[in-house]
Amino acid sequence: MEMASFTGFIKTLFYIILFYYLFKFLMRIFAPILMQKAVNKMQQKMQEQYRQQQEQQQDRTSQSQQSMPKEKKKVGEYIDYEEIK
Repeated sequence: MEMASFTGFIKTLFYIILFYYLFKFLMRIFAPILMQKAVNKMQQKMQEQYRQQQEQQQDRTSQSQQSMPKEKKKVGEYIDYEEIK
């Protein structure tokens, strides 16, 4: 069996620390860019959903207007009287 050397341990520890700080540095640079892209993507999805809802609502109103029979002639206004005792 081969024993791990002290220099190999120090080298490994150095690489771990180096990669940690390198990752931390790169995240400071790229995290805002990635977050902005994610926000833009979500905003586009929400706008598309809003457009689809508006189109569906317009379709429903146009269909209901077409299916409704023409109104009959209005004879007058109806007034509801309350009985006072």
